[in-house]
Formats: sequence, structure tokens, C-alpha cells
Amino acid sequence: MSINADPAKNTQPRRKGPLELRRKQAAVEMSDQHLLDTKGPGQFVHTDPWRVLRIQSEFVEGFGALADIGKAVSVFGSARTKPGSVYYEMGVEVGRKLAEAGVAVITGGGPGSMEAANRGTVEGNGVSVGLGIELPFEQGLNQWVDLGINFRYFFARKTMFVKYAQGFIVLPGGLGTLDELFEAMVLVQTRKVTSFPIVLLGVDFWGPMIEWIRGTLVAEGMVSEKDLDLIQLVDDPAEAVDRVLHVAVTPSLNGEQRPE
Repeated sequence: MSINADPAKNTQPRRKGPLELRRKQAAVEMSDQHLLDTKGPGQFVHTDPWRVLRIQSEFVEGFGALADIGKAVSVFGSARTKPGSVYYEMGVEVGRKLAEAGVAVITGGGPGSMEAANRGTVEGNGVSVGLGIELPFEQGLNQWVDLGINFRYFFARKTMFVKYAQGFIVLPGGLGTLDELFEAMVLVQTRKVTSFPIVLLGVDFWGPMIEWIRGTLVAEGMVSEKDLDLIQLVDDPAEAVDRVLHVAVTPSLNGEQRPE
């Protein structure tokens, strides 16, 4: 048999990025050739490597937009809160008082309590930030957002809520609000973030949940009694703002968290 009978043995060594390929492995297209010659449906934008780039871009855009907003507090609450309701007016007052204290307000950018906090911030001449999320049932950023970012991915959005805020004020809300609240509690409890006060506004609304945690989770040994120190429960928007701005949460000697 001729030495040239097996083409694979004669294929010249190839480099592909950091790889060096020989024999059968060398018989591949160059990356640029594959990119420029590929035609047809854009299925590549639905692949995981492409999604990674989109995720990266969300972090880059978020970091770039929020890096210079200064001191800020994230305010959470239901998108279903009606204008003129008690909870809506609480949100407006919270936003206004934070703005008057020179603190930027970050919300989810949607309607309801989020709109209320953004509205109060604008009325208080503060920095009103909305971090929207792509959902099938929400209508985009509310009209009171001055600096808005829309996200595809919840986890990228949640990072911005925590990274650029010094604390959370949580108005009454549903599943999304509970998700944000308990994630914040876990981050503080596990020391992923420190000195991070979490204030719940609305004693009648949140009180039964606190009692359930104490009467069931603590009683069953699922959480520590000290874990309840991670949150503070108030009824007055002015007190909520005062606590989130002036009451730090620091680690105790036994590894739990406690308010100072």
C-alpha cells in the first residue's frame, strides 16, 4: 500500500485556538471559516455558549449603569398594589424619605408598590432606578423610573439588587416579594453580605408570617431563633427608612447575625 493511501496520516498538523490537532483531528474547519460560511437559520443564538455571552452582557450593563449611583436602598413589594391604597401610599412615602436623605431607590421597575417607591423618589428629587425583568404579564418599566435596565435573567437582576444597595425595605407582596426577601435573609445569614438591614413594612401583613416562622420553623429546629434578628418589623415608613439607614446588622460571636 502506498504511503499516501491513507489521507488522515498525511493531514498536516493544525492549530485551532490553543489546540494543536494531528491526523483525523486536524481535518476540521477553521473557526473563522465556519463563522463566515455558516448560513441559514440563526439557531446558534439559542445555544448555551451564546446564552453565556448574553448573561455576561447583562452583568456588564448592570455594573456599568449602577456603579456610580452612590448610596442606595432596594425597595420590594407587590406589582398588584393599587394606586391610592394604604400600601401604595406607604411606598410613595418610603421613596420620598429615602430621596430626601440623599439615597437612591432601586425597585423592580414594575407597577404597584414598585411604581409607588419610584414615584416618591422622583417627588423627593432623588435617583429613581428600575430593574425590569422579561415576563409575559408585565408591561415594562413604570413612568417614574429615571434609570432603567431590563433583564432577561432573574439571577443577574437579583445580583444588582444586592450589590448596589445598603439594605432592603420590603412592602407587602406576593411570591416575587417573598423570593427576594428570603434570598436576602439567606445571604445575610450565610455572610455572603454583611451589615445589610432588612426592614419589613406592615405589621398586620407580615406579623403572621413571623409567627409561623417562630412557631413552626424555630419550634421544629429548622431555623435558629437568632435568624429572626435578620429582619425588623415596623408600621411607619419613616421608621423603616431610619432603620435601614442607621441600624446595621453585624455578625455576633457565635456566627449568627444580630442588629446593632
